[in-house]
Parts: sequence; structure tokens; C-alpha cells
Amino acid sequence: MHVKIFFCTLLLTLGLSTSDEFTYNGFKGVNLSLDGLAGITSDGLLRLTNATKHAMGHAFFPSPMRFKKSQADNVLSFSTTFVFAIFPEYQMLGSAGFTFVLSPSKELAKASADNYLLGIVNMTNNGNASNHILAVEFDTWKSPEAEDINNNHVGIDINSVISNYSKPAGFTSDDDGKFQNLTLFSGELMQAWIEFNGRNMQLNVTLAPLGKPKPKIALLSPTINLSSIILDHMYVGFSGAGGSTYSYYYILGWSFQMDVRAPELNLSSLPSLPQNLISSSSEEKQKTLLPWLPLSLFLVLLTIAGATLVVVRKKKFSEIHDDWELEFESNRFPYKQLHKATRGFKDKCLLGIGGFGRVYRGVLPGPKVEVAVKRVAHESKKAVREFVAEIVSLGKLRHRNLVQLLGYCRRKGELLLVYEYMPNGSLDKFLFSETKQTLDWSLRIQIIKGVASGLQYLHEGWDEVVIHRDIKASNVLLDGDMNGRIGDFGLARLYDQGAAPQTSNVVGTLGFLAPELARTCNVTTSSDVFAFGVFLLEVACGRRAIEPNKQESEQVLVDWVFANWKVGTIHETKDLRLGEDYVLEELDLVLKLGLFCSHPSPSARPSMRQITQFLNGDASFPEMLPYEFRAGGVS
Repeated sequence: MHVKIFFCTLLLTLGLSTSDEFTYNGFKGVNLSLDGLAGITSDGLLRLTNATKHAMGHAFFPSPMRFKKSQADNVLSFSTTFVFAIFPEYQMLGSAGFTFVLSPSKELAKASADNYLLGIVNMTNNGNASNHILAVEFDTWKSPEAEDINNNHVGIDINSVISNYSKPAGFTSDDDGKFQNLTLFSGELMQAWIEFNGRNMQLNVTLAPLGKPKPKIALLSPTINLSSIILDHMYVGFSGAGGSTYSYYYILGWSFQMDVRAPELNLSSLPSLPQNLISSSSEEKQKTLLPWLPLSLFLVLLTIAGATLVVVRKKKFSEIHDDWELEFESNRFPYKQLHKATRGFKDKCLLGIGGFGRVYRGVLPGPKVEVAVKRVAHESKKAVREFVAEIVSLGKLRHRNLVQLLGYCRRKGELLLVYEYMPNGSLDKFLFSETKQTLDWSLRIQIIKGVASGLQYLHEGWDEVVIHRDIKASNVLLDGDMNGRIGDFGLARLYDQGAAPQTSNVVGTLGFLAPELARTCNVTTSSDVFAFGVFLLEVACGRRAIEPNKQESEQVLVDWVFANWKVGTIHETKDLRLGEDYVLEELDLVLKLGLFCSHPSPSARPSMRQITQFLNGDASFPEMLPYEFRAGGVS
């Protein structure tokens, strides 16, 4: 089996293929079929509409998907997830809304953009069985013609904009089972999951704030026989419309898969929303609220303000304290202190959004220590005690190439982790950003050696073996001297502990997952070594592990470098931005070591101790293994 075939099999196993699946963590360079107002911004956002009224926009994956094996068969299972945000013209008033839509055609130019037709049908064909349209609407306008339940709902539409099923937007908390409302047109980032089970014909639609795990209870979960609605081949995409008022509908990331669950999005790689919309949304809230406060209400509020101030402040800074936490008290930060340090977790203090939550820059009082505060949403009560014990234990790790974990704070459904602040941010910004200064080779090799040393310490230098599970450039942070520090170690276990015992919860990022994880789901130090190998290639080549927009032979980084090694052109895979500023022997070592570490067989990979010896010149690098052996013994 060739390496290319091997990795294609792995990607299919893990949920990423090239025919019935796609994953877009941002839309830069993505080929979508766009019409009307739809477009892709320079930052990689898919924008369905703009400030134009009575207009619409459509964005479809350019090729149809096969939803039936034959005309007589039932509809196959499918799944999609996407991240979106809606910015209305007026803060308190929505617009027509947008939909995720399955259509026999990607040409919906004859549809109408009126406030209730959503850009998927018009007044003459609304409700016709010949439409063969299935849409999930995220509607921010209450239209009597569409029999809408309110101006903030999610609905399932079949051939018509009159929803067959709809509910107010929100989600059911896994913690207490209570329903929590979400305002679709708030400008807040949200994630939606739409999944159809072809066996029991159940269509699940789930919604949650971005960064929160997918709720166990779906918002909508009807049983629908789609056989007469969905044709053999259908296009998948989005439709957005504006009527007498407009809204901006942004899609930040999108994945889709037939038969199995769609791949998870890499939230840390999603593009940022336009700052002007975020700030104007905040300003609009103030402008729209104050003029409508009657004087009498203002006086009443003023009268009771004093009595309620203490209660409000107490609730604002409330925390959860259990008896078992007494032994960890010295590692706990008061929430009030972290709130003040981050200026109330304001957006201007936001450092980034990752797979485990949002990270904010803060300055602690007293000696003015800069910290990074990560807010991790987690609803599993069962896992909290074990996880707190673990993060306090991990806080005892001391190594110059690990980001120091300083402590924690706990509130209902949320953990806050306090780390050292890394002023130069994450390594991936320097490797992949066109605006950041290119790292010279001496810095790259310094960072590589530092990360190797830190990972060896996690594997061998402490009382217990610590497996990171997600080594990659975005999890390597740079301190003031541009030293590489490993961050987020131990966080993956939080989500493992919260999972059901019978589920397979492979934590990590596609392109960095060792192939054996698809079979066993058992993480080991060797699976960390595999990810470290891909990391080496990221640094040397200046490319991401998987780039779907490249030619097929270049999409998987390990495949591409290996193919060049076979024909003797491995040095041509180096980052072109390096120019001639590199040490050939070091480049050669890093590239070949990256392939050695990413060997398909766990037993063939070196340990982190051996890797550091190779990098520091304390041991001779072995001859590269024959191609036939590397590929699993079959040429």
C-alpha cells in the first residue's frame, strides 16, 4: 500500500475524505458556488448578505452530494456543523434570516428575498412538492405569512417557508436540564449541528454558543421520511436574505459528511469577525436602550438600585466552593480578581479562541503580573473534582519549555485556568500568517529543540507520564525571547473524563492523529511522537498539516514530504520564505526526523529522548527506513 493510499484510508476512518466530505476552517481560497450578495471576505469569512435591502445571497458546495444509492433507496445519513454570527441593521430588530439548505439545484435566482421567503422559494412555488428542498432556518423575523412562532427561532422547512417544526433559539444545558435562550441576531458566535440518521429517519438540529460542547439534547429532533423530498443527488449550502431591513450573515467554518458525523471544526483556526461590526453592535445596544427608558421607570430603578447593588455584585462574582477543594485553596484565584484583571473579559482583552475555550490577557494587581486566562466550559460534574486535582498537580510541572499553569477558578459550568502570559503568541501565527514577520532558521531550530525538550519532560521527567495529545504549531507559544513553550497540556483529559465510558473520544487535530488511534483510541507517548513529527514538518515547510486547497498530491503534508524524499527532492519542501538562510544539515535532519516520527508503525518511531539526542548531535541519525517497510511491507 502506498503512503498516499494509507493516509487516504486514515482520513476516511477519521471523517475526512475528498468525495462526500469537506471541512473549511475559514474560506480563504475555497471554491464555492456563490451568487447574489454572497462573497468571501479577505479574512476568509463567508458573508451571505451585506447592507443591501430586499436582496439575497447563496453559497453552495460546487458539486452535488449523493444522498441515495438508488432512486428506490432511503436517504443516507448525513451530518454538518458550522459556526455563524448575525449582525442586524438595528440591534433590537432582526431581518429575514438565513438557512442551511439542500436543493436539487444551486441556481436559486428565482427565489425571493422578501422578509419571509428566505431566498429559497418565491410566492408562486412556495409549498410545491416539486421543489425538493429541505432547509433549516435561523429566522430573526416574525412573519405572519410564514406562521412564525417568534422573531428568534430555528425551524425545519420542507418545500416551503412555513416550518414543519420550529422552536425558539436556544439549548438545553447538560448540567441542570434547563433551557437557555440564545438571541440569533446578537452578533455572538454560535455553532449549529444538523444530523440526519437514515436508519431511524431522525433529523436532529442542535445549537450552542461557540466554545460550548455540543448539548446532548437536540433543539429539534423530529422523525421525517425524506425519501420523497431528497433526490439521489443534491447540493448543500446556505441561503441568506434581507427584506425591509438588512443583516450581515457570516459563516466562519463549515464541515459536512455523508454517512457519519461531520468532522469537528478547528475553532482556533477560524477567521475573526470584522471589528467594526463588533464595536458598532456594542454601540448600537447603548443607543437603542437608553432613549426608550421612561422617566418614571428610571426613578423606580434609581430608588431600588441601592438595595439591589449588593445582591447583583454578589451574584456577578459568585463562585462554586465544595469541601473537597480546601486542599487546593492555595491554587485558586478569586473570580473577582480575574474579572478585574481582564477588565470584565472584554473583547479587547481577547487573545484568541481555541478548541477548549476563549483566552484573555489579564494583569493581576500588586506586582502587575501578566497572565492568560482560559475560560473552559464544562458541564460534567463527575469530572470536575478529578480534573481540578489533575490541573493542580500539573501546575507543579516546572520546565523552561512548558507554559506555567498558575492556578484555577471555578464557577457553575465553567473552569478558568490561569497561565503565564506569552507576549509573542502562538507559533502558527508566524508560520502561516502573511502579515507576521518570517522566522529565520536559527529561531526555528531553537523552537524545535525547546519543544522536544519540553515534550521529553512530559513523557519522562516527572512522577507520572503526561501525554499531551495535541502537539501542533498553534499549541506552541512564544515567550519574550522567542523560546517555544508547550501549552494546553492536560486539557484534553477534561473532555475524556466527561465522555460516556462506552464512547470513543479521540482528542486531537486531523493531520496530527497517529493512524493507530483510528483502531484503538488508546493514546500513548508514541502517538505524541507522531504529532511531533508532523509539527517538525510544519516548522520546516511553513505549511499546515492538511491543506485541502492544494493539488491532491500535496494536500497531506506528510505524504508530500515523503513523496519528495523518495525521489531525492526532500529539500525542495522547505519554506520558500527562508530563501537561502538555513543550515542544510539541520534542515535535512528536521525533515527526515519528521518522517521518522510520523512512521505508520508505533514501534518504529523513536522516543522523545532519542529525538532530543538527534537534534542536539548527541546521537547519529539512523539511515532512513526503506520505502517498502515504511509503507507497511507492501510496495
